[in-house]
Amino acid sequence: MKALLALLRADLILYFSNRRALAISFAAPVLIAAFFGSVLGGDGTRRPARVPVAVVDQDHSALVGRIVASMKKDDSFDVRELALDAAIPQVRAGKLRAAIVFPAGFGEEAPRAMFRPGAKPAIDIHVDPSQSISLALVKGLLAQHVMHEVGQAAFGFGEDGMKVLADARRQVDSAKEIAPDDRRELQSLIDSVSRLQQRRSTPGESNAAPVAFDMPFETHEREVTSGERKYNGYAHSFAGMGVQFILFTGIDLGVTVLLMRRLGLWRRLRVAPISRTVLIGSRVASGTAIAAILMAGIYAAGIAFFGVRVDGSWAGFALVIAGFALLTSSFGLLIASIGRTPEATRGISILATLLLVMLGGAWVPTFIFPEWLQKATLVVPTRWAIDGLEAMTWRGLGFEAALPAFGVMLLFSLAFAAIAVACFRWEE
Repeated sequence: MKALLALLRADLILYFSNRRALAISFAAPVLIAAFFGSVLGGDGTRRPARVPVAVVDQDHSALVGRIVASMKKDDSFDVRELALDAAIPQVRAGKLRAAIVFPAGFGEEAPRAMFRPGAKPAIDIHVDPSQSISLALVKGLLAQHVMHEVGQAAFGFGEDGMKVLADARRQVDSAKEIAPDDRRELQSLIDSVSRLQQRRSTPGESNAAPVAFDMPFETHEREVTSGERKYNGYAHSFAGMGVQFILFTGIDLGVTVLLMRRLGLWRRLRVAPISRTVLIGSRVASGTAIAAILMAGIYAAGIAFFGVRVDGSWAGFALVIAGFALLTSSFGLLIASIGRTPEATRGISILATLLLVMLGGAWVPTFIFPEWLQKATLVVPTRWAIDGLEAMTWRGLGFEAALPAFGVMLLFSLAFAAIAVACFRWEE
């Protein structure tokens, strides 16, 4: 036991004596986590970035004016009214996500098109192809605002609404392509709304509660977190970047083992009255201790400066960190046993680490992955590490939620260590 503690102490002193490398080990994940956390929404106090779009009004009708005004009030849009020849270059340059063009005659044709089969007035949307993910958002929000205002124009009260319905009644009467049964139903609908309009316009009815035709539902966003505290995007980024950079520490551990072998240190230590188990155990223990200390320091920065909170179990949080630290140490031994030289090991280990952090959801949350890939990543130990850290932070789950993550990482650690011991060559 004294020999194990002595070797452990020597490894820790050697690692922490390199202040420049130690500073980089702390600073790099903190800075990158801060960047990704900001991208993912920060601490919840910052609004999501508004989608910059141009609106080209070629109609200049009251209806299109109301649609544009409604879009400007929407926090999801950053609306800029431009001419078409000015909007297209800005979309091409990436300054705007899209240019929405309302054609001439839209304000007059759109309400009538609700009752008329055949061609409808078309809204052109000029889209930046590199921002195609924004197209669905733009189309959905545009449909909401257009339907609201067109519905008010088609079914609203006042002279404009009456005129629209009168025109729609004439079009339905004269449309030969409408089946007789459908024509009767449409005529009945228009007549019912017309009678309601007339009743609302008669004296004595003006003080009654207004009747409006609008979208039949509304949405309320509710964040599912640990309680009253809002989701903090930094909680995910610190979990992901912490896992990534601590795994890079495991690479250093594996390369150091190979350098020790190249220098003949392992041969000298084996001559001493120290068992093979003690030698390997000291490397695992020192690597685990270093990884745990670094992860604790990274989260300390997240808690102090970026509002990350352990809303779940502190004991569970410590257990997940301990499990991942052990996984990192055994991973370092595994890559040392696979790599024949320090140079070859670095290439293999960097590729393996990037795959582990990518599939584990360190860069982006796994819910963005395709469904089949989400299921496949359940066999990736870093997925369990990140999920366990998130469960103990912003999800606010109890200690029992940390046990599956710790158990999976422990199994992988034992498997990595067993393979490493079986395959490691003590001499070059």
